[in-house]
Amino acid sequence: MKSKWGRTGRKRKRKGPSGTKSYAANRSHEWQYIQLQRWLKGRGFQGRHLRAAEFADTGRGLMATRDLKPGELIIALPETCLITTETVLQSYLGKYIRLWRPHVSPLLALCTFLIAERFAGERSQWKPYLDVIPSTYSCPVYWELEIVHLLPAPLRQKALEQKTEVQELHTESLAFFNSLQPLFCDNVADIYTYDALRWAWCTVNTRTVYMKHTQQDRLLAQQDVCALAPYLDLLNHSPEVQVEAEFSKDRRCYEIRTNSGCRKHDQAFICYGPHDNQRLLLEYGFVAANNPHRSVYVTKDAILAHLSPGDKQMPKKWALLKEHDFLVNLTFGLEGPSWKLLTAVKLLCLRPEEFTSWKKVILGSFISDANEQDSRELVRKICFRLLDETSCALKGISLVRSKKISDADAAVHLALVEALRLEEKKILHISANLLQNEPSAGPTGAAGSCSFTEQK
Repeated sequence: MKSKWGRTGRKRKRKGPSGTKSYAANRSHEWQYIQLQRWLKGRGFQGRHLRAAEFADTGRGLMATRDLKPGELIIALPETCLITTETVLQSYLGKYIRLWRPHVSPLLALCTFLIAERFAGERSQWKPYLDVIPSTYSCPVYWELEIVHLLPAPLRQKALEQKTEVQELHTESLAFFNSLQPLFCDNVADIYTYDALRWAWCTVNTRTVYMKHTQQDRLLAQQDVCALAPYLDLLNHSPEVQVEAEFSKDRRCYEIRTNSGCRKHDQAFICYGPHDNQRLLLEYGFVAANNPHRSVYVTKDAILAHLSPGDKQMPKKWALLKEHDFLVNLTFGLEGPSWKLLTAVKLLCLRPEEFTSWKKVILGSFISDANEQDSRELVRKICFRLLDETSCALKGISLVRSKKISDADAAVHLALVEALRLEEKKILHISANLLQNEPSAGPTGAAGSCSFTEQK
């Protein structure tokens, strides 16, 4: 049976540097994986040390069939197994892409190929791979707006932008898709639908590996650094493992080498990068439990809500923060407010007679007891406000869940938002407790009544 959710629909609970000790059910005997292995073997792949399995905490992944030592090569996938823009240009789509103006982007080329090959079904030489690719994804681009609005503000904005990006890509590509009509008996409008492009876009976005290519003259001058890597893309993410991944020009293989090792029957992992859970949810559709990079982001609006509108120096203060890159990555973490957040707030809290000392603030110097007290109080108010917003969001999740009891997709999406919000609540409670060590005026300046449940 074809996987519905695959990589992006799984619940992440715990991971260790060398694998996971959760129960694993062998799936390599299933027909789709037998066919995939045969297909890969026919293209030169000789992988023997990893096998498809179902894990209790992450879902589908790859299990080690023996101990893997640090520094050992765990996968060497031949170039003939990869789907790249070169693959697309050498296919039946090549001449149409070369003739089209304006030039087709690498992303659109890969998406167009995936849609065409999936439509071809049994006739596709890539069918064994396509059969194990998820049929849908849990990235926010698949979510209903009512659920998107339950996300934290920074992620909510990015999710809405992501939805718009995919919609605009489809609209702007309709003329190009129509030019492909000679290749199909069916109407291309029924093949290259928005849903089909969304699926292909998520497949490229969640499952490709980084691989530099020679810039194709017939593609837009955009970064061409993606390759779809069958079987290799069954490896799940753990923030705690270390691997080396690159395409070997000498051996013409994409290689994964573990620096952490893995015990027999444990799950083998790779690391997508030092991403927090908001990034993982947006780009890959999951939340990693115990993620060491987890944090809560503070927006400019959250800070503005507690600043005096009568401060005539405020525009200059914001300009200085922007100039010195202090308006991004302002966060609360498990150790409390970040240094960057505290520094930004200290500059904003400078009194008129202290404003000339703004450079000292940027450098981390002490200004005055009054500045320390004002900035700590502002951070405390921001923390309480975010806690209130998080509580409202959790109530909103319960309300939406009660209305969508029979909607399986919505249940998955709501569980992801809930996991993120509960993590956020834990971080903010830790920060609030740390901030209570300072003189406190209490949880003033809270967000007020909940509004999440009214969003549509």
